[in-house]
Amino acid sequence: MVPPFWPVTTWPGRRPTNRRSLLVAQALTVLTVLTTTDSAEKAEALARGAVEARLAACAQVSAPVTSVYHWQNAIETAEEWQVLFKTKQACYPALEAHLTAAHDYDTPEIIATPVLAGSAAYLEWIDAETVAP
Repeated sequence: MVPPFWPVTTWPGRRPTNRRSLLVAQALTVLTVLTTTDSAEKAEALARGAVEARLAACAQVSAPVTSVYHWQNAIETAEEWQVLFKTKQACYPALEAHLTAAHDYDTPEIIATPVLAGSAAYLEWIDAETVAP
């Protein structure tokens, strides 16, 4: 389910009036979505699959990180690769479904964060490169 972000169009009686407000309003429909996996190859496959499906405009794979977490009544430590997707809110449900289906973890990390502001050209590029099913 898509998180209940507060798009500018629902602000009672307010519409963006200056360039900064317009950029913030535009950015509110853009998300970064984070997941992790246990190998560089799997991370690249998740990234490529989402971009090929046009569910994300871009995906960045970060070098290994060390994750410490509770799992099945124990504290685990694992080396993981992070994948950060740039997408729009309308694509989130399909991106989450895609990642859940393609991921080999029982409970994959899939966290969406709204982008509060950004360069107009970059935000427009994300919008143009993604297609909500």
